[in-house]
Amino acid sequence: MHPWNQPLLESLRRRIERLPHALLVHGAPGTGKLALAEHIARFLLCEATDPATRPCGSCDGCRWFAAGSHPDLRRVEPEALAREPVMEAEEGEAPARKAKPSTEIKVEQVRDLAGFLNLRSHRGKLRVALVHPAEDMNPNAANALLKGLEEPPAGAVFVLVSHRPARLLPTIRSRCVALPVPIPPREEALGWLSAQGARDPGRWLAYAGGAPRLALEYAGRADALDRLLKDPAPIVDRDELEALAEALQKIALDRAFTAFGLAPKYQTGHASAGPSEAYAWLSFARQMGQHRLLTRHPLNPKLFSAEMLAAMPR
Repeated sequence: MHPWNQPLLESLRRRIERLPHALLVHGAPGTGKLALAEHIARFLLCEATDPATRPCGSCDGCRWFAAGSHPDLRRVEPEALAREPVMEAEEGEAPARKAKPSTEIKVEQVRDLAGFLNLRSHRGKLRVALVHPAEDMNPNAANALLKGLEEPPAGAVFVLVSHRPARLLPTIRSRCVALPVPIPPREEALGWLSAQGARDPGRWLAYAGGAPRLALEYAGRADALDRLLKDPAPIVDRDELEALAEALQKIALDRAFTAFGLAPKYQTGHASAGPSEAYAWLSFARQMGQHRLLTRHPLNPKLFSAEMLAAMPR
């Protein structure tokens, strides 16, 4: 867990006797929400008697959690994020054609939770369901989870992680205790990035909007992002579509900020815009925000990227 999220865990530790049955850990991408949610799950499943020492790291519960095999923990994630190893085909077998992993949480995954949560705990403690990212549930999955939240089994705790809680059903949000994860102070984030060996941490922290984990990811592919920012061009790889839409959105926002006489927020390196261009760049930035959501769909990447570039204000 990251140091800037330690106060949030301490707040839960203080109310361990009246812990809610559902938590919604939410905030901007790259702030360490998943690491915090995993630490909360580990805290809940630790078998140390003194809450002040949890997670202890030495009990059976902590060891099983570290090994990814705790019987009282269930992760619900899209197939594309699954951590299970891919099984090798037996010798002599023709390799099966693999479908592209799903990027949504399906209703069958949520329904499988019912059997898990309604059984007795293997260790005589709580049972924890970690759902991440919660907004990736399809409508049927969201409705199935809502039923579990409305009538939670005794000893069951739901930990939902969300980048965009507004995309969740209001009825789901109303049945969870919100745990907002803020952007950490800049100096603290820069110190953490430097300790991780990130190059040019200030620049990539700005590009990430202050989110340290996202900045670390950007720093790791700095050369590719530099090319994308300096010379945006049509692309042929669908996996790069969202990166292009994000780059264009942040370029547009920086141009709009400078047109209003403000400093560029994302340090995209583009020239200042004139006051008359401000609203055109803001409109383009909103359009790119919508296109970022569309990049998950099976679109022709070359045509879609060309369409985005053609819409840039001139």
